Amino acid sequence: MQASVVRLEAAQPGMAAIGDSSQQILTELKRDAFLQTADFSTPYDAQAQQLPLGDEPLLVTDAQLSVQPNGSLQIIFQKKIGEAIQSCQLNLQAPLVHGMIHLIQQSVAKAEWNLLAPSTHLRADDERGTHTDPQNYKH
Repeated sequence: MQASVVRLEAAQPGMAAIGDSSQQILTELKRDAFLQTADFSTPYDAQAQQLPLGDEPLLVTDAQLSVQPNGSLQIIFQKKIGEAIQSCQLNLQAPLVHGMIHLIQQSVAKAEWNLLAPSTHLRADDERGTHTDPQNYKH
């Protein structure tokens, strides 16, 4: 997701000529600006009006990321068990991707999953973000 949000920010008008390191810095500045104005203190309202995937939460076993021509990041979360597949699709603009990354990082820390920082466990030639190190998950 980190690499995808950098690509989203780079696709903004007037950003095509910026180099990789400059684009990374600009993305971090935009992330910081978003996080300063984001509301993470309002409690989650669990009173759902509809449950299109059923009563049970979706246990994600697969995720697909795709930067769309309209400047959004399409994320498809899937639950694959045997031949059955359930999925949830999100189309997020860059600011919401920054927020989602922040929430995922907080959740990983709270779960004490002991995951390494993205730059330390991804191969540079692997754009899909496949982990090269084994993960330590807390049950």
